[in-house]
Formats: sequence, C-alpha cells, structure tokens
Amino acid sequence: MKILFDTNVILDVILNRQPFASNAILLMAAVEEKRIQGFLCATTLTTIDYLVSKALGTAQSRATLKKLLQLYEIAAVDYPVIQAAIESEIKDFEDAVLYEAAKRAGAVGVVTRNKSDFTPVDLPIYLPDELAAIAGLLQIHEEAANYKLKS
Repeated sequence: MKILFDTNVILDVILNRQPFASNAILLMAAVEEKRIQGFLCATTLTTIDYLVSKALGTAQSRATLKKLLQLYEIAAVDYPVIQAAIESEIKDFEDAVLYEAAKRAGAVGVVTRNKSDFTPVDLPIYLPDELAAIAGLLQIHEEAANYKLKS
C-alpha cells in the first residue's frame, strides 16, 4: 500500500505532539516494518528541517532527515506537479502540491490530520486512525507506544 504522509503526521511523531502522536507512531512503525510503502513530498523535508531546527536544533533536524530518507521514498515536486497544483481545485496550495506529488508518485492515498483540506480529490484521503484501522495496526498499539526513530 503506497501512502503519502502529510507533513503534520510526520511532525506528530518527531515532536511527540499529543494526542496525535500515537496513531502517527503506529503508521511510521508500519513504514519501517514495510507494511506500508511510505512517501514524503519533497517539500515536506524542507518544512520539517525548518520546524525541527527551531524546536530541537540543526544537528537533530539533519539527523532526523537522514532517518526519514532511510524509511520513506520521496515524491518529486517538479514543473508538472506545480502546474497541476496551480490548476487544482484544492484551495491550499501546499496541500495541492502534496496531493499532486502523491498522484505522480503512484500513491494510492494520502494520510493527513486535515482531511477536509483535500477536496475535491480522486485519491482516498485518510486520517491516521482510519489508515491504522485499515492496515490492521490498532492491535499492536501498545507495542508501538514507545516507538522512536531508530538511530
């Protein structure tokens, strides 16, 4: 199952943002275990670097980016993606770019905490708890509660 992860879901794990971190951690663990083929939009990495550098410092941000690159494939942001995002009916341009990058990367869905921002679209848009349920991850919730990006 190829799923593009919205920036907010990744940040929930990295910054342990409660109460959202639990389901995001389940999903990231599933990517690490190769039960979900995870994608990140190229712009997600720049946003993560900016926010994590401010919160945790540059060294921690760069180490986090390296770990993410080991786990996730990167959905490119190029001229066709930007052009399609400009033409999109999705109101938020950043979300439109992310969605178009997901489509071009062959993702079968997007996981986000802002599901209503992705309308109208053709791909399924999942909340983290919805995707965790579909992927059968909720039964291992206790196991993953202490998950962190491995060194």
